[in-house]
Formats: sequence, C-alpha cells, structure tokens
Amino acid sequence: MLYYGTMTALEHEDSPVYLKLRAIIAAAILRGEYRAGDQLPSVRALAAEHGANPLTVAKAYQSFQDDGYVEVRRGVGMFVVAGAVERLRTAERERFLTGFWPRVRDHIALLGLDPRALLDGSHEVA
Repeated sequence: MLYYGTMTALEHEDSPVYLKLRAIIAAAILRGEYRAGDQLPSVRALAAEHGANPLTVAKAYQSFQDDGYVEVRRGVGMFVVAGAVERLRTAERERFLTGFWPRVRDHIALLGLDPRALLDGSHEVA
C-alpha cells in the first residue's frame, strides 16, 4: 500500500503509480530524510515497502536521475547529489504554483471558504 505523505496529498487518484512514488521520494528528500550523499533505498526495498512493482519504482528513480537529483554508482546504489534539495524545492514550488494552486484556489472560491480562516485553521465559510 502506498503511503501518501505531504506532497502526495495533492496527487490525483488516477495519477500513475510511478508519479505517486516520485512524490513520496521527493517529499522524503525535501524533509531531510535523504541528504546530499545519502543512499536511497534499493528498488526492491522501496517496492516491497510500498507494495509496488520494482519496474515502477525503477521508473520513478530514473526520473530523478534524468532530472539530475541523484546519481547511480554501479554496483552500489543511487545517491542524492549535492544541490538536489534546493533544485528539487524550486521545481516542486513551480509545480505547485502552476499546477495545483490554481485548482485549489478555484475550489476554495467554489465552496465559499475564507482563505484566511483556512490558513489559521478555523475553516469558516466566507
């Protein structure tokens, strides 16, 4: 079963599993669970932990490699590269502001919610 952490709460249920896994890994990196130089779990270990197909995990990992956030050391594993956190945070902010925020803002307006009340936790209707 996939764990939906802070970043993945915004993922659609119909999002491909590899994108959900990518979001889980991204959130772990941004929370500091994996720092520059740290090794990520093996494909098999992450697949077992989340009940996913190893090929799906490999696809998620490949996307991090393609984006330059991790490097593969043959025979050893995959490691977070220096500067990955800052670059990943920038990319995720942009993704949130252009992809998620407009839909969230529109949904808040549609439901007649007060954005200030949402921010302070009172959840009152506008």
